[in-house]
Amino acid sequence: MRIRPATAAELPALRAIERAAGSPYRELGMAEIADDEPPALDVLERYRRAGRAWVAADDDAHPLAYLIAEPVDGALHVEQVSVHPDFAHRRIGRALLAHAADRAREEGLTHLTLTTFTEVPWNAPYYARLGFRTLDEAELTPGLRKIRATEAEHGLDRWPRVCMRRP
Repeated sequence: MRIRPATAAELPALRAIERAAGSPYRELGMAEIADDEPPALDVLERYRRAGRAWVAADDDAHPLAYLIAEPVDGALHVEQVSVHPDFAHRRIGRALLAHAADRAREEGLTHLTLTTFTEVPWNAPYYARLGFRTLDEAELTPGLRKIRATEAEHGLDRWPRVCMRRP
């Protein structure tokens, strides 16, 4: 597996990865999440052009997973990390997060942040094992508050969510 910047031609594959990665949410009674549309191609292209869209590719250069992120209040905020379920449990997500952390350090950003579901085993509990900690309300930066407000507008607060941060 190799982590590298996503190409424009791969953006439809990233949407397919996210659709597949969403399917396990159905088993948790979260069909709305399973059926949620991945980011549009123009949104993915914006991350790609900014140099903030990475793929984990197999030996034939086919993407197996991806991560998109953007700077928010001095941290690199992980907007999405998705691993195709056929390749789950191989530490691919961990590798993508490590890659994002390396890029953040190179840019002088001090932390990784993300928002996630608290009760989904491959969400908050997983990120906690990787060194992320839940932020309390007083620790939320203006940018994270805005992200959480947008998520609430989209109905994501139907299930418990948190912001997490890792140095």
